[in-house]
Amino acid sequence: MPQYHPPLRDMHFVLHELLNVTDELKMLPKHADIDAATINAVLEEAGKFAAEIVFPINLSGDQEGCTLDNASHAVTAPKGFKQAYAKYVEGGWPALSTDPAYGGQGLPLVLNQCLYEMLNSANQAWTMYPGLSHGAYECLHAHGTPEQKATYLPKLTSGIWTGTMCLTEPHCGTDLGMLRTKAEPQADGTYKITGEKIFISAGEHDLAENIIHLVLARLPDAPAGSKGISLFVVPKFKVNADGSLGERNAIHAAALEHKMGIHGNATCQMVLEGATGTLVGQPHKGLAAMFVMMNAARLGVGNQSLGLTEVAYQNAVAYAKDRIQMRSLSGPKAPDKPADPIIVHPDVRKMLLTARAYAEGGRALACYAAMLLDKELNSDDEEERQECADLVALLTPIIKAFFTDNGWLATSHCMQVFGGHGYIKQSGMEQFVRDARINMIYEGTNTIQSLDLLGRKVLGDNGKKLKKFGKLIAEFVENEGTDEAMQEFVNPLADLGDKVTKLTTELGMKAFGNADEVGAAAVDYLRICGHLVFAFFFARSAKIALAKQGSGDPFYTAKLATARFYFAKLLPETAGLIRSARAGVAPLMAMDEALF
Repeated sequence: MPQYHPPLRDMHFVLHELLNVTDELKMLPKHADIDAATINAVLEEAGKFAAEIVFPINLSGDQEGCTLDNASHAVTAPKGFKQAYAKYVEGGWPALSTDPAYGGQGLPLVLNQCLYEMLNSANQAWTMYPGLSHGAYECLHAHGTPEQKATYLPKLTSGIWTGTMCLTEPHCGTDLGMLRTKAEPQADGTYKITGEKIFISAGEHDLAENIIHLVLARLPDAPAGSKGISLFVVPKFKVNADGSLGERNAIHAAALEHKMGIHGNATCQMVLEGATGTLVGQPHKGLAAMFVMMNAARLGVGNQSLGLTEVAYQNAVAYAKDRIQMRSLSGPKAPDKPADPIIVHPDVRKMLLTARAYAEGGRALACYAAMLLDKELNSDDEEERQECADLVALLTPIIKAFFTDNGWLATSHCMQVFGGHGYIKQSGMEQFVRDARINMIYEGTNTIQSLDLLGRKVLGDNGKKLKKFGKLIAEFVENEGTDEAMQEFVNPLADLGDKVTKLTTELGMKAFGNADEVGAAAVDYLRICGHLVFAFFFARSAKIALAKQGSGDPFYTAKLATARFYFAKLLPETAGLIRSARAGVAPLMAMDEALF
């Protein structure tokens, strides 16, 4: 059976030593009273909830899955899911970082980030229920009317109600400009919404008394394409004027998707047959409003793979230390046993360290992005808010795509460590691989994220956002460039930074002649940028570890070893990626379609 131990020591390192979050947050009036003791206490309790309540129902939830009653359209989640959610609500976890004006605790988003990493390690399928609700809360908090906020936000904050986002349809996938769902205005100011939505995670379930759907649809006078999309809030049960639940709305689950992974989450085909909804934001501006939830979801999906990378790594390490097989090539390491533990073999170590490095690098970046969001939302300095917003915009597609690519690779490596035992269900490893695979697809495929990064976030503003992150790297390189002990980290970081600058300029020039050059290079480019960001955080981590390795704490010795592994074994991937990006579109388009 699999195991999970919350990585609290590394979280403390990231928050208190690498990012100094208490000092950073104290500069914000909203979080002036935050302290390390509060942060650590919340993390400890969050870890207990994840490991003791949510993790034990992960394997069973995957095996049982969700069930749909075709007559009533009711969906039942796996055994234990409803009870775990009730404890989640009872513990006040949905309200952790939400607005006190609606019953929230108002704690920093960076703390919520750590909570969700642990929940995703424990049970990604279960975590999607509250995770989507948090995104719905953010969207309505930013764009809802005063009436919508008063009606929905307190219940979403408490967790009594959950939320979804109903975007795509059978014929359009990611191309939401093609959606056909219609919204007909009514005399009372509401709308009758009719259409079909697919791939709706947590679209129907028995965990909460009401489900608040955020639905994209077209008004009768809507222009074609993405500029004609409006956003509506459509509750499963209508809400009376006094806040009590009214009659069932005309939205239901017609079917459940039978998926490769995340079996414990109800992925629904939703049908709306004149369902009553209210407009969120301005007519025809729904996609812009929905991007609040979509961007939150993209960061959340990256966090899902971070969680899976961590839990897969923990189990693979435990197995590698215990499993004996063959002898070390350099001579027996456990002469008292008939074979050596497989952790002595170099390639097993490479697989383990790959997963460890991607988990630690991901944790640093995810917490950094969450801290930027805290500043963007709460700083009194308009310039600082914009600076943080630009960096979050740049980093969001990297977190979504780089983390999920790495998570697929890491969970696969960790399953490989188990050999044949990883391929059977009892070990739990094959579930981590299956669950990880969806993360590269939903909330905008990783190619979509790559196009967003290169096309919109970099070339779209002539590299303005990229230069802001590049400035952080340049300052670090300048400050540490004379430290002999830091050369093994600073030199490759500076070199890659220069190469990214040159590659970006080259791709921009090519794109002027042929826009397909962006599509040809985008996936390689995002992965290169992902490594650049990870290298920056590993170099900063190495600086701290070098200064404290004499403390006797083995944590810093391990942190330094992981950083050295990353720079020696993982960062060199960028050389091949740069060559591939520069090869351009010609090799991809040369073959006639008839020859495929």
